[in-house]
Order: sequence, then structure tokens, then C-alpha cells
Amino acid sequence: MESTKILDAKDLACPMPIVRTKKAMQELNVGDVLEVHATDQGAKSDLTAWAKAGGHELLQDTEEDAVLKFWIKKG
Repeated sequence: MESTKILDAKDLACPMPIVRTKKAMQELNVGDVLEVHATDQGAKSDLTAWAKAGGHELLQDTEEDAVLKFWIKKG
């Protein structure tokens, strides 16, 4: 999936993946896609809830070699 920006949030503990995601989203335009890479297992539920609450769309999430990857479209 094509993304506008990639955020490396690997090796960060909660709540830092959310904090960094929020900051990165502020730099994007509506409709842009942010790709987030995280290793904190809590990020899956946190980012899903955060995207929904913020009016963004979680397009896809996968896990590869213990790295969680999320594609979030800015709403």
C-alpha cells in the first residue's frame, strides 16, 4: 500500500507510538496516508481506537517479524 509518510515507532512503549502518530498526522493533509511501524503490542488496540476517535480511517494493519504496521488515512 502506498503511503505519504512512514513513521518509525519501533521500540517505543505506550503511549509514545500514539504521541508520535498524532504529531505526524498534524503534518499531513486530509486524505494522506501515514504508515506506522511499531513493536509495542498495545499499539494495535491503541492506534485503532485513536484513528476512529480522531476521524481518521485505519486502512490496513499487518504484522511482519514482530513489527506491527498500520496504514492510517487522515480524515
